[in-house]
Amino acid sequence: MIEYIKGELTELTPATAVVECAGVGYMLNISLNAYSAIQGKKEIKLYVYEAISEDAHILYGFADKHERELFMQLLSVSGVGGGTARVIISSFTPAELCTVISTGNERLLKSVKGIGLKTAQRIIVDLKDKIGGISGSYSPTGVGGVSQSATAVPSAEVFDEAVSALTMLGFQSAASQKVVSAILKENPSLTVEQVIKEGLKRL
Repeated sequence: MIEYIKGELTELTPATAVVECAGVGYMLNISLNAYSAIQGKKEIKLYVYEAISEDAHILYGFADKHERELFMQLLSVSGVGGGTARVIISSFTPAELCTVISTGNERLLKSVKGIGLKTAQRIIVDLKDKIGGISGSYSPTGVGGVSQSATAVPSAEVFDEAVSALTMLGFQSAASQKVVSAILKENPSLTVEQVIKEGLKRL
């Protein structure tokens, strides 16, 4: 099992990262929180979760062990797969998600794409007692929806990256374009991370 990959960040989108290590480029699916944490860095270290099936070998990358643990806890819930778990941890900061689960906030969980009422209730019932130890491990520094170093980029670039990321997360391209366009029309100065966060709420 791969514990982590450390190397040069050669490609980065809000949904994926390619890390070159010993001449091999590893493509990892990442959350928006991980994207915020590694954006602008050249040498990075991502903790890894391997999802191996008959027809796929997918690597998920996390900026710290705590977010990976949260991801794995979500996977332990019946009805929650890797794609859905990644959308959940991209929709909230780790601390916010721990609060949502520990307080039994079904409404907020149900607002995430792919999560119905029964699945939201299962997540809360299964993880409510387990989440305390994880939430206590988080510090506000370096974790969150938007990195402090995030800089504003031209709207056209923000539009393309946000639409691409939302499409990779499982949303239809046409719907993503419509929502991102509306968000940027309302506030053209938003960063990519902020647009994606808002898009996840509206789609």
